[in-house]
Amino acid sequence: MNTIDEIKDQIANNPVILYMKGTPEFPNCGFSAQAVEILSICNQQYAYIDILKFPLIRKELPKYANWPTFPQLWINGELIGGCDIIVEMFKSGKLQILLNSISSKKNNKNNINNK
Repeated sequence: MNTIDEIKDQIANNPVILYMKGTPEFPNCGFSAQAVEILSICNQQYAYIDILKFPLIRKELPKYANWPTFPQLWINGELIGGCDIIVEMFKSGKLQILLNSISSKKNNKNNINNK
């Protein structure tokens, strides 16, 4: 499986996935830490990928997503955006509404970094 196919598979199989620097327990940048904090406040389970461990995903995802920075939050197969958009949507209440509408597919806070 090539990197783009792997990314597509990750996005398709996880209703909420966060591509971030570090892990939820130990974020490696302030923007990733903010995204994790917001998802925690929303009591949302999610999968995550530590892009620092996967240089090919770190390189290819911005091209695939047409979004140059990390973190990247994807919900139901669609790119929501980075930290600024996550914060803005959270403050307006739109993020919570979107998260409440996700499919009933079980999605735990998974570390899928070991695939």
